[in-house]
Amino acid sequence: MKAAIIKIGNSKGLRLSKTILEKYNIKDEVELILQEEQIILKPIAVPRKDWEIAFEEMHRSQDDKLLVNDIFEDENLEEWN
Repeated sequence: MKAAIIKIGNSKGLRLSKTILEKYNIKDEVELILQEEQIILKPIAVPRKDWEIAFEEMHRSQDDKLLVNDIFEDENLEEWN
């Protein structure tokens, strides 16, 4: 695939089509990887994407119980004061 380099102010840039942006889930930024004889554009992964939806589903299915007690039997809370 060929793409034209276009003038953007005093710089130049590469225009990506809406189809490419949607297919590779590219939003506002990409990671540029510079290797011998090539430049790789890589979408930046969004950490914790869709976690809220997953947590809601876990709650609905009552699968959001603690696996480990948040206070242990032999824990001495006084030493933290």
